Amino acid sequence: MEVVIVVLLVVLIVGVLVRPAITVATIRDYQRGLRYRQGRLVGLLDPGTHLAIRPFTEIQVLDGRPTSITVPGQEILTADGVALKVSLTARYVVADAIAAVTNDQNYVSALYIALHAGLREALAGRTADEILAGRAEIGPAVGGAVASELARIGVELLGVDVRDVMVPAELKRAFAGIVAARREGEAALERARGETAALRSLANAGRMIEDNPGLLQLRILQQLGGSSGNTIMLGVPGADGRSDSRPQARSEGRSAGRAAGNATPSPSTAAAAASAASSPPAKPAAGSAASPTRSRSTTRRRAED
Repeated sequence: MEVVIVVLLVVLIVGVLVRPAITVATIRDYQRGLRYRQGRLVGLLDPGTHLAIRPFTEIQVLDGRPTSITVPGQEILTADGVALKVSLTARYVVADAIAAVTNDQNYVSALYIALHAGLREALAGRTADEILAGRAEIGPAVGGAVASELARIGVELLGVDVRDVMVPAELKRAFAGIVAARREGEAALERARGETAALRSLANAGRMIEDNPGLLQLRILQQLGGSSGNTIMLGVPGADGRSDSRPQARSEGRSAGRAAGNATPSPSTAAAAASAASSPPAKPAAGSAASPTRSRSTTRRRAED
């Protein structure tokens, strides 16, 4: 019993002394493990549990899952002299863990700087209008510009997208004016098209009425049936479908004047009557009419005879 107790005590003491020098590392499926022996990289570790004895062995773990990085807006001068701020969002994955650790001190910082340089290179020869119109093309252009640099550090880009394009205030107002002018032009064009269509419909209706005079009478009856209140119709068409606005014959006008005793005289008739009333009565011609006394004596003689 004493020997067993002594052995257990020795094992316990050794374990307490050795425990700080032993490291247990668990590598998961989405991680990459690198084993270093005496400061030298000896290879990658498979997923699982691994022991490392300090200071002779060291295990470094990298995350191999896809992740994203955001490049904040930086002011870039375009080809036409406009200062724009363009921000990016890049999604990447560590494709080569050994290259990511050995070829650069911090591969994330190297990726950030490479995206900055690629963005400036992609926008250097473009105008502001081209950048705003071809916004979807900027991301692939940046990815193609930095592909070789990222391959050197073992990073693979999964996609680059433009997050935001910030333009100066005066340029915003100019673009707003252009959009408003375009909308006003479209509205004027639509109004002109509507007016043209209405005139075309009226022309077609005029041709139909000219070919079929009865259609106008039917349309008038339809309008009278749907109207309410007092309705005054002017220029009602005759039997031939045309409005008879011509003056009647002089004889018909005189007979109509006799039938309606209160008819208003025409301006020429009224002028003639006024001139006749204002002129003095004409004297009878010599021998044309007898005086009243002579007339009575002649009548008396005839009665006696």
